[in-house]
Amino acid sequence: MSTVNKKVNYPFWYGGAASMVACLVTHPLDLAKVRLQTASKPGQSLGSMVYQIITKEGFLKIYSGLSASLLRQATYSTARFGIYEFLKETYTEKYHTTPSTGILLPMSMVAGALGGLIGNPSDVVNIRMQNDSSLPIEQRRNYRNAFDGIFRIIKEEKVSSLFRGLVPNLTRGVLMTASQVVTYDIAKNLLVDTLHLDPSKKATHFSASLLAGLVATTVCSPADVVKTRIMNAKGASNGSTISILTSAVKTEGVGFMFRGWLPSFIRLGPHTIVTFLALEQLRKFKVGMF
Repeated sequence: MSTVNKKVNYPFWYGGAASMVACLVTHPLDLAKVRLQTASKPGQSLGSMVYQIITKEGFLKIYSGLSASLLRQATYSTARFGIYEFLKETYTEKYHTTPSTGILLPMSMVAGALGGLIGNPSDVVNIRMQNDSSLPIEQRRNYRNAFDGIFRIIKEEKVSSLFRGLVPNLTRGVLMTASQVVTYDIAKNLLVDTLHLDPSKKATHFSASLLAGLVATTVCSPADVVKTRIMNAKGASNGSTISILTSAVKTEGVGFMFRGWLPSFIRLGPHTIVTFLALEQLRKFKVGMF
């Protein structure tokens, strides 16, 4: 009984490390999702986009922008997972009880917003690097890596360009964290308490994370599409949130906000699953804890 009730404070960086592992697995899918969201004409499938990238640009191009994607997880995911767990631990230690869903939701929103703020610069570079090869040669930015991209944005545009798309990114961070980590916690508890699954088994973690991925994809799709388009826009001032929304709705209809939902789920589903499986393994083996 004492083992069950013993409180373990895991390292702050576990969530970021687990997300980086997932990033290595799902980056090609994320790349295809970004290309679909920025495409001028809808209708292309995820499979055909991946095939197009490989045949026209080369196999290794499906990992374009990997350094920026890893940097994004190292900043954005480390912050949102770390802050969320810190808030949960603080609440539990103060009130000696597990926080309810009504408490977890605002905690996750705060964590998601701060994660979105911290990760915005790397997210801008990530989207630009992933979409670069699809642009005409004269419009390509050709960032060598994530850090080169950040330095060049500051030099060629201005520091504020690193925070382009901040509003939809903060919105997405709030929605993603609330829908992903809270859904995972709720689903895992239901599976354990209602279906009596073993909380230490990978099957339990897999099932809970799959449900979390489904909910997160649906909730985050509109903010994700708008964020991608704003961050990918050229120049220092073009493409405000309002102008992007107005233009897209006028030319493509409201459905543009769910453009790429299936590839987003195909990407976010495995990403969520691998993230939480890796996170549970880090906790199980207490990596980095002495």
